[in-house]
Amino acid sequence: MVGERERITVFITSPLEPEHVDRMREVGGDQVEIIYEPDLLPPTRYVADHDGPPDFRLSEEQQARFNAHLARAHVLWDFPKRIPGDGALLRMAPRLKWVQTTSAGVGQLVARLGLVDSHLIVTTASGVHAGPLAEFVFMALLMHIKEYPRLRDQQQAHRWERFASDELAGKTMAIVGPGRIGREVARIARCFGMRPIAMGRDSSPERAATLGVERLYPRERLGEMLSQADAVVLCCPHTPETENLIDRDAFAAMKDGVVFVNIARGQVVDEEALIDALRSGKIAFAALDVFRTEPLPADSPLWDLPNVLINPHSASTAYSENRKITEIFCHNLRCFIEGRVDEMRNVLDKARMY
Repeated sequence: MVGERERITVFITSPLEPEHVDRMREVGGDQVEIIYEPDLLPPTRYVADHDGPPDFRLSEEQQARFNAHLARAHVLWDFPKRIPGDGALLRMAPRLKWVQTTSAGVGQLVARLGLVDSHLIVTTASGVHAGPLAEFVFMALLMHIKEYPRLRDQQQAHRWERFASDELAGKTMAIVGPGRIGREVARIARCFGMRPIAMGRDSSPERAATLGVERLYPRERLGEMLSQADAVVLCCPHTPETENLIDRDAFAAMKDGVVFVNIARGQVVDEEALIDALRSGKIAFAALDVFRTEPLPADSPLWDLPNVLINPHSASTAYSENRKITEIFCHNLRCFIEGRVDEMRNVLDKARMY
């Protein structure tokens, strides 16, 4: 890994609050040097913004400093922005051994950077976003099932008009991608009295019990699963296997009036087919956090469809995010220092892309 007497150099390449950097220094002690220079990092637009404004650029002097730190680093907090592919990162950072990312879905990025076959350890933020994303799912379901638009309109009109609404209890939820996020969604679904089913790589009854779903379906029986669902929730990674997974045939298999929630990636869905299903009423309501093109273009029909809720890829972002990712990093840093890399958490399978 790193020479026995050599200090481990960690370079922080995306915005992070000073208190979390102090925590890293506390864990690393004399064995670790943390390079944290806020003037090399973009200003944040909101809590846990890891990208900063798209027009942020370093000066020539700052870029030279940034590159010099890269060349020394054994460990990176996040992949640097605007690094070309074809393994350029490892040429710029020849000592690099490990990158801790601030996202869970980094498989496509690792592939674009040409790092799939490299020695590099990549650890992700997997699990950090499960709670906020699950909350978004149930906000959307409750908005629809309890008819929030009707309540809003009646309140604005000062109109008292009693009515009956539906309920989540007894409804079937189909989860595509029962990882940590999907498991949290399934757990909460059961609390509401829903029946969670899912599609996963391992469809055994034992695996279904572990995940907390009533039944698991293999990929080739996706349509059968979707046909039972009152609500469909996508939380799978974007891989070659899931590209356009939810296509016209998948939408056709769904019940009329289904609720559709995408907290996965936009590339998992045929967006034109989705728009058609929304216009026809096949999908009664869709809550979309992710899109094929981000930011969502101003001329996208999705903006104006009355049965769509658009979230600007922010459902996962919560005030606690950087603290939780720092906890993962500090655990992994201890393992890295002590040579216990097999005990590091959230290690990306670069071939599978998750």
